[in-house]
Amino acid sequence: MTLVEQAKVIGAGMDRVDGPLKVTGTAHYPNDVSFPNLAHAALVRSTIAAGRISRLDTRAARAAPGVLAVITHENAPTLEQGGESLLSTPPPPLQDDRILHYGQYLAVVVAGTPEQATAAARQITAEYEPADPVMDIHDPRAEWINDPWGMDNRRGDAQAALAAAEVTVEATYTTAENTNNPLGLFATVAVWEGDTLTVHDSTQWPTSLRSSLSRIFGIPESAVRVLAPFVGGGFGAGLRLWPHVTLTALAARTVLRPVKLVLTRPEMFTGIGHRPATTQQVKLGATRDGRLVALDHESVSTLQMEGNNLEACASGSATAYACPDVSTRDRQVRLNIPWVNSMRAPGEAQGNFALESAMDELSYALGIDPLELRLRNYAENHPQLGLPWSSKALRECFEVGAERFGWSRRTPLPGSMRDGDWLVGYGLAGISFFWYQAPCQARATLRKDGTALVRSAVTDIGTGTYTVMTQLSAELLGLDPEYVTFDLGDTDMPPGAQAGGSGLTAALGSAVHAACRNLVGAFLDTVADDPTSPLAGCAVGDVTVAGGRIHRSGTPERGESFTGILAAHGLAELTADGASAPPEPEEVGMAPAGSFGARFVEVRIDPELGLLRVARVVSVIDGGRILNEKTATSQIIGGTVGGIGMAMFEETVTDAGTGRIANATFGDYLIPVNADVPDLEVIFVGTPDRYNPIGVKGVGEIGLVGMAAAIANAVHHATGRRIRSLPITIDELL
Repeated sequence: MTLVEQAKVIGAGMDRVDGPLKVTGTAHYPNDVSFPNLAHAALVRSTIAAGRISRLDTRAARAAPGVLAVITHENAPTLEQGGESLLSTPPPPLQDDRILHYGQYLAVVVAGTPEQATAAARQITAEYEPADPVMDIHDPRAEWINDPWGMDNRRGDAQAALAAAEVTVEATYTTAENTNNPLGLFATVAVWEGDTLTVHDSTQWPTSLRSSLSRIFGIPESAVRVLAPFVGGGFGAGLRLWPHVTLTALAARTVLRPVKLVLTRPEMFTGIGHRPATTQQVKLGATRDGRLVALDHESVSTLQMEGNNLEACASGSATAYACPDVSTRDRQVRLNIPWVNSMRAPGEAQGNFALESAMDELSYALGIDPLELRLRNYAENHPQLGLPWSSKALRECFEVGAERFGWSRRTPLPGSMRDGDWLVGYGLAGISFFWYQAPCQARATLRKDGTALVRSAVTDIGTGTYTVMTQLSAELLGLDPEYVTFDLGDTDMPPGAQAGGSGLTAALGSAVHAACRNLVGAFLDTVADDPTSPLAGCAVGDVTVAGGRIHRSGTPERGESFTGILAAHGLAELTADGASAPPEPEEVGMAPAGSFGARFVEVRIDPELGLLRVARVVSVIDGGRILNEKTATSQIIGGTVGGIGMAMFEETVTDAGTGRIANATFGDYLIPVNADVPDLEVIFVGTPDRYNPIGVKGVGEIGLVGMAAAIANAVHHATGRRIRSLPITIDELL
């Protein structure tokens, strides 16, 4: 039993199975959850970036109408640390008087209504012993961390190769802080029943949230249940246990009532992380015919004062091109800023901008077409491991994209293409997103009425997990999708991987594959000793499933239906579990490949007004096996819009003196709107990946990578101006 190439269900652009619930308003997000006697919480935030609290006056708040409790560092219980991982949990809140960033929580007020809680919170006044905050990476007081994750790369001698290179380019690129800003405000509802805690939360990782809460409150994981069946977007913001979640649970335990806390938009800017700013230096050396001989990439990114964040911006450059002498280095600098955190395409979004801009600069220095330069340095094998890729269709991405976009119509000289008064520029970027897959489990059940239920404690943040896993389960069990229900978002289900790192589809899909295969095996075990069954003695590899039946491969008439087997043996249902864990590259003799792609962008610029418009985007993506082309296309489109935002609009502006975010509303933080987004063409190429049994790669983040570089490269082609900082603003184009 294998996932056949001629799939009947997967690949088709099936409509979202959760679509009717969402459009009718019956999909329950955390903010929709309510309980009898529900109390509400509001937060009090610091108005300085560094120092200590000298006094908190809470008297007026405690006496305010409807107030049930005011919790500060002076009366909060001691809480344990939530644990370390790739994405560390912020320290438990309200444990001491230190202030590490503007917007840090000083108190939580619990009242009968949200209005009462908010009004009382405004009556709390704080006095401080302020300290001078460290807000600049050049501040001599700043703490620097070299190679924080052991991901620096070296092969050959990049410095010697640069010194000997016939042609070199060297430049510094900067990217601004961005804030995730999902449309749905993050919300938490916490309920205690004795020593058992139930939390409804806007999380992308229920299993990790349960583990962290159990450690913080000193209760077994089995005593914590996290529910997140629907999440209103995340882009990485929901991957950690944030302090407001802990405070909601603490408040509920304090007042002995269910408590709801919904962040405001300004609180979203300081409370759930943001993309760090970077300064990156790239040096490239090449022969005169365009062969890379040296690549040196160093990135410095911002980091909060405590805890970690995996954001390796330079490391992807080590495997982007075939180059014998390479050095990539990542460094982080601790500042008095809110927590940095994964934001769609973490690390690669910033690192790709620097590398692909530098490659474009090299193409002009050499007088070689930017597309041709990339093809001349194509990495057929994984440059660092020396192993063949599990799959790679980047060359096809370039070729198909160039043909569809009309790259051959580009004239090489910057400023040479016009449409009336508008300058026209063509730009491209090669893109990739690193491979990632976490362990995951799933459970599959087939009932006597012929329906199947497949479950895992993951979330669907709008990416289409409900739908593609319904399709995959139906394919693997030989059922019509109408007979399959995929359920998620509940930690009472088998533990699942996070919806992040573009790794959920591979992790969960592989676990579902194992569960469905084991379920078919359970049916075969049931009839193994039945002399009347045509399936007696069959192993899973001997059979095919189709039309609600199991039959011997090649002889469809020799089989039985699932329902027939259950009825014959007096069973109401059969259930099987499955798990997935990725193998090491050396075990399978290949390098795991993430997604690849090529971006082709046309921009129009009004030189008198400095207006920049994106006119066309063609994205060609190698995403392995595409389970649902409709939802996958939607992912690339959404990521592309985010990439336009990163390139042209988004910048979290922080006041250097106070640490206050100056544009923490949608009225001030610029994001693309419909008028900024042209028609976006998405094309998928490539073959199923060999590194997992279902052949998939993630496409959630590859959709953003490369847009910034392609736009900046197109701007240079249109104007002759090389923009090396993001976002690209009007003053740089005048």
